[in-house]
Amino acid sequence: MVDSFTPNKGRNLDAVAGGVRYLRLPIKTRLIDLGDELFKLLETYIVPHLLSGDILFISEKIVCITQGRIIRTEDVQTSWLARLLASKVRNHVGTPQFRGLGHGTAPAMQLLIEEAGYPRVLFAAAVATLTRPLGIRGAFYYLVGKQAKSIDCPMSWTLEPFKNYAKRAPHDPNGVSRKIKDRFGVETVIVDANYRGAFSLGKSSSTISEKFIRELLFDNPAGQDSEMTPFFIIRKAPIA
Repeated sequence: MVDSFTPNKGRNLDAVAGGVRYLRLPIKTRLIDLGDELFKLLETYIVPHLLSGDILFISEKIVCITQGRIIRTEDVQTSWLARLLASKVRNHVGTPQFRGLGHGTAPAMQLLIEEAGYPRVLFAAAVATLTRPLGIRGAFYYLVGKQAKSIDCPMSWTLEPFKNYAKRAPHDPNGVSRKIKDRFGVETVIVDANYRGAFSLGKSSSTISEKFIRELLFDNPAGQDSEMTPFFIIRKAPIA
């Protein structure tokens, strides 16, 4: 059964987390669009492959799409604060280190502000301004919180029709994860992953640690472009 799964380009099927080897089985789907229902997608693509003890990882982008939590960038009304903060984001545009615009666009930063709230964002920006000269990085995103951090723009580089969309944070990701577990009997993690690493936005159980998630998804096995593998089944690898 495992032989039918193919890793995305440049990735491996297996990874070690907590000293244990796991298989990361990517589930290829069609293009998922607005109007699709998450639970119907899981019935179609995931249920036929599930085994006892599996853990289901879901890209938060797909949760957002099925919840209608996306918006055209041209429809976002940006504030002066969003434009100012976006101009301070170091995304290395024009250099070999460039990996994406992220919050370096005013629409994405505006949605981040709306998710976290103006007072929290202003406080986070002030702390980041004071701590960055000391070599402390990431204070801004730590303080605005994971939900706000997950907002992105544009959603994808080449995958139509989402090239010109921004993505809000998913609604109630913990609740969604628990409902999936109740329905399908599998522990579930809604995850935000990119080239810098991965973190959870929603988990069906608090026993699934962030360290475990980081170790499993250190290389973002779902990819960041047109792979269309938004679901991953995590399964303990058989002992050789």
